[in-house]
Amino acid sequence: MTFTIKKINKLQNVTQNVVPVPEGTKKEFMGITIYNQMPTSMPDIDYDVGEPMVLKERLVEEWGDNVVAPISNWNTLQLKSLIKDIAKLYGIPFTEVNAVTGKMMFEATSAAKKAHGIKAGVYTPTFEEVKQYSGTLQAFLRKYPEVATHVDALYGQVRSCSRHAGGVVIAEDLDWHMPLISSKDVRQTPWSEGQNVRHLEPMGFIKFDLLGLSTLRMIEDAIRHILVREHGFENPTFKDIKEYYDKNLHPDVLDFDNQEVYKNIFHAGKWAGVFQFTETGAQKLCQQVKPTNIIDLSAITSIYRPGPLSANVDKDFIKTRRSPGMVRYINQMHREVTQETNGFLIFQEQIAMLAHKLGKDLSLDEGNMLRKVLTKKGTGKEAKVKAALHGKFIQGCVDKGVSQKEAQRLWDTFEYFSGYGFNKSHAVCYSMISFQCAHLLHYHPECWMAAFLDKEPETRKEKAIAIAKQFGFGIEPLNINTSGRVWEISEDGKTLIQPLTSIKGLGDAAIDQVVIGRPFQRIEDFLFNEKMRYSKLNKKALDVLVRSGALAKLMDDRFTGMKHFWSAVAVDRPRKLKNLEENIELYRPEGDFTEEEKIQSLVDLTGQFPITRVVKPDVMDKLAAMAIPPISEFDPDLQVTWLIPRNVIHKKTKNGKDYLIVEATDSNSSTIKIRCWGVDLQMGDRVLTNKLYMIRPSFSEDWGFSTRGRIQKTWKCLD
Repeated sequence: MTFTIKKINKLQNVTQNVVPVPEGTKKEFMGITIYNQMPTSMPDIDYDVGEPMVLKERLVEEWGDNVVAPISNWNTLQLKSLIKDIAKLYGIPFTEVNAVTGKMMFEATSAAKKAHGIKAGVYTPTFEEVKQYSGTLQAFLRKYPEVATHVDALYGQVRSCSRHAGGVVIAEDLDWHMPLISSKDVRQTPWSEGQNVRHLEPMGFIKFDLLGLSTLRMIEDAIRHILVREHGFENPTFKDIKEYYDKNLHPDVLDFDNQEVYKNIFHAGKWAGVFQFTETGAQKLCQQVKPTNIIDLSAITSIYRPGPLSANVDKDFIKTRRSPGMVRYINQMHREVTQETNGFLIFQEQIAMLAHKLGKDLSLDEGNMLRKVLTKKGTGKEAKVKAALHGKFIQGCVDKGVSQKEAQRLWDTFEYFSGYGFNKSHAVCYSMISFQCAHLLHYHPECWMAAFLDKEPETRKEKAIAIAKQFGFGIEPLNINTSGRVWEISEDGKTLIQPLTSIKGLGDAAIDQVVIGRPFQRIEDFLFNEKMRYSKLNKKALDVLVRSGALAKLMDDRFTGMKHFWSAVAVDRPRKLKNLEENIELYRPEGDFTEEEKIQSLVDLTGQFPITRVVKPDVMDKLAAMAIPPISEFDPDLQVTWLIPRNVIHKKTKNGKDYLIVEATDSNSSTIKIRCWGVDLQMGDRVLTNKLYMIRPSFSEDWGFSTRGRIQKTWKCLD
């Protein structure tokens, strides 16, 4: 196994171990307990990389597909989809079926948790529990017994075969040890390995999870910008990037107690691309806690998950953070284990360590076993193991001066927290990456911001651009002379330049020709350039370059507007200078595009709605100051939200009454539909497109967003 991991590291050009475990008997590192010196089960090996597919391909190239094989996922028939499919077969109305499938899990979950004594955390009821506890499903199956017959027979049967997102098996001569199967020309295992299935481990195979983490690419790209801007590199190699990382960002050299970073980023709420802190809830929690070290960050990210949040651990944690005197420790051992998390059992390792320290002859391995069996219900093998560990724990507590009542209360706390305790070693490693992001943002803001904009998906690009503006950066739109393949930085470091790669329909070959031919002073320099090959820069490329605005700087006063420019340059592409002059005169009446056409072109070609063309910056600042979210982040408690209509559809109800369906967007480039009931078109009710509105909508799972009443009363235009 050691050989395999070293070989993977070599292929990735990586030698870093974030939390190294030396040979010998060392049991703890940074407060992280190392279990199982004599392991009884296979280890979990998770390997986060920036480009997982590249790593997998290199592994196969290096060792062959008889050594490296993706792990299969056997997808089974699930209850909700199965009911829908069978009901469709029998012609049962979709609305009736949807009403059942939409309620049954909610009904069963709360009842099943109550039956098991589970008060907090995420719980997924079993097939039998859904049938037992969902009254809606029971009534449906009584009405349609033929559906019940098929569901009972087919539930859990294999539906299809796919591949695990990151899991691979690495071993010699795999085809001699298992019958490898082929799916879409890829050889993969015939068996699965996951949370609910254990096929490979019992046979001695280890699953490697090679997972993609886009933040690692952001860090790499930020370093590339730093090397170019601050160290004079023209085209840094990966070796150059790694050398910089090892000297400045490696966990062995980075100061994780640098309070400037904590105060300027985590306390001040500067979150641009900071790993694990992209959600508003996590950001608010972090600012309330005000972390000062890596363990604080780890606790915050471990608490900000559905289980702890549903149990209000976040609120209690903040209270004890502000008033440490509220924390009560039952003895010194309890203090030693939980003091770093204000007396709360946040990490799985804390449960195991506390059980080891307080129990009677209870080893660390048994403490780890306890953590696992605490979440098991029933009377099987796990129950017997839990009973034996319970006896050892209570006796050990009593021997150490803890009352039996207090010991039982602590045991109950173990059970309560075990449902959502998080792995500390995982949390610490990820928090180190969060700190690395914050370090780059604090000391090299322009380089980090360029990397952030480059890696954000198109659906969140407009929001990312807004964040960059909040940091004081100017955004230069597409420019044929300055835009490159990635987001670039102006010489003064105050402006970020949109890349040509953001234009849909513009290929790499066309971009190559643009770069070769630059700079361009006039449109003639671009159309008739001896250095450029126009077989690579075709008519389609010209069309998208003009309509996206990338060539706007080359449009002079000979053109009456952008549509005139587009027609003369791209639609009727001139082959000679004489043709261009003729086109300028021929298409002069074309004039300019309408504002709606310009906006639509930008949406079509970049995938982003240009909010800055519609909404003034000061208006957006006021919305942010009032904490009014865009509709894609709708807060049912606040109720008020903002949006920008893109399309309005007039409909009539069965009774002939008018209503509107408004298709709207926001800063997240989301498309949301809002139904407007009770409108009066005769009295002038209408919703304008490409205008900023603030509304107070209702929301339901069945209908989505809606407003009721006259538009002038329910929709407020802020323009």
